[in-house]
Amino acid sequence: MTDAHDLLAYLGAAPSPFHAVAETAERLASAGFSALDLDEPWEQGPGRHYVARGGALVAWEVPDGAGAARRFRIVGAHTDSPNLRIKPRPDTGGFGWQQLGVEVYGGALWNSWLDRDLGLSGRVIVRTPEGLEERLFLVDRPLLRIPQLAIHLDRDVNGQGLKLNPQQHLTPVWGAGPVEVGAFAAHLAQEVGVEAADVVAWDAMVHDTTPGALLGRHQELVSSARLDNLVSCWAALTALTALTAPAAAEGANRPIGVVCLFDHEEVGSTSATGADGALLAQVLERSVLARGGDRADLLRAFAGSICASADMAHATHPNYPERHEPGHLVTIDGGPVIKVNANQRYATEASTHAVLIEACEQAEVPHQVFVGRNDQPCGSTIGPLTAARLGIATADLGVAQLSMHSARELCGADDPARLAAALGVFLRT
Repeated sequence: MTDAHDLLAYLGAAPSPFHAVAETAERLASAGFSALDLDEPWEQGPGRHYVARGGALVAWEVPDGAGAARRFRIVGAHTDSPNLRIKPRPDTGGFGWQQLGVEVYGGALWNSWLDRDLGLSGRVIVRTPEGLEERLFLVDRPLLRIPQLAIHLDRDVNGQGLKLNPQQHLTPVWGAGPVEVGAFAAHLAQEVGVEAADVVAWDAMVHDTTPGALLGRHQELVSSARLDNLVSCWAALTALTALTAPAAAEGANRPIGVVCLFDHEEVGSTSATGADGALLAQVLERSVLARGGDRADLLRAFAGSICASADMAHATHPNYPERHEPGHLVTIDGGPVIKVNANQRYATEASTHAVLIEACEQAEVPHQVFVGRNDQPCGSTIGPLTAARLGIATADLGVAQLSMHSARELCGADDPARLAAALGVFLRT
């Protein structure tokens, strides 16, 4: 269970995309990766490097002797999860309650956020004598709560279902008494050690303060927030940092292993740090240029490259088996799930499907296949976006889970390490 406990530590350290990047960068630095600045020249040869921008990060390893046109093996994932985010003017309330205005981020299961003790995390921009400065903050204690209406006032809720209006019913309380305009900014200022007047703007979000845990009779399950998609981030990071120096014969052919953790997947990926943006393409091109290549070398490298889009997958739900394709049932802890969709909601095709099967077989882990029902459209991932933007062959895979997009999700305790093992083979083969 060592891997499962390390995963829980990673999940606990990453309540926001910005914290996920900070934790990932710290682990990369411990594994010998050096940070590069996007606004500085790169003098780069063989070695391990990474760049971070907001809630996104790209890390890569260049083997000895890698020429400018050396192909890439890319693992893509995303750092964001559906949640509730604090509005720019959040101080609100009434009837003796102090509340904070929130905006729903992504396709969250609204009801899962009710009656939970919630904390705050994110980043705040503050004024300093040297200019504007970004600071991360984390309030990992019960601070907010969204109270559900008592059953005495909603007698039909169990029979007819809970109906929520996100504007009216998801506003958390965080105190009693009259509304205090400026209270949230003052609270943030205290958290980051500045005066309230020096708080300029924030990207703040709520999170469940209950720590992740192993669950089940034999602790064979992981119960935590943000499994989608920090499990994939952890697996990709684990795979990349575990790469060892190749033998001479392997090093002559080993691809450049790349991990890209994007932000904003849950809202469409169209951003400066999303998969539909230019970040990955720019970093890969600069890597080629730093090794003495040109754009022709970059395009040659892309032609021989493959991307594995790692995102969580749906396990067959025991209470709702009719919602799943009967010919492709997916089990918890049944191994990495390769995701296929003929309409390209997933980017897997036969050639890349085969590459992932071989990676699983060489890693000696089982694998599964997910296909959605014809009468129930599936979601999508960064896979099709990455394939379209870069022209790189791509496949989608992930770990099976239940309660996707809930404030609290569930997966097997063995599958994250299995995904990491398969990705490790993928990155170096």
